[in-house]
Amino acid sequence: MGYDIFRLLSSVITLYQYVIIASAILSWLVAFNVVNPRNQFVAGVGRFTYAVTEPALRHIRKVIPALGGVDLSPIVLLLGLEFLKIILRSILVS
Repeated sequence: MGYDIFRLLSSVITLYQYVIIASAILSWLVAFNVVNPRNQFVAGVGRFTYAVTEPALRHIRKVIPALGGVDLSPIVLLLGLEFLKIILRSILVS
């Protein structure tokens, strides 16, 4: 039972990690004018990733400001989620 719960939570966390990575890549593509943010599809993906990731990233940005224009909050969040998966595995699978 615990292993099944862990697998479900791990899958949800992994999916969220993919959304964080997609958000970061999309922001780089927009910043370097590779994609047009006025494109309806790009704008929709951008709104979705912003709405999903911004609540968690906002709290991290309050503690860790951007260093020289580089936002480290997605990296901190990804590492935190990996740490959370390790904790969940030790609690639920053992």
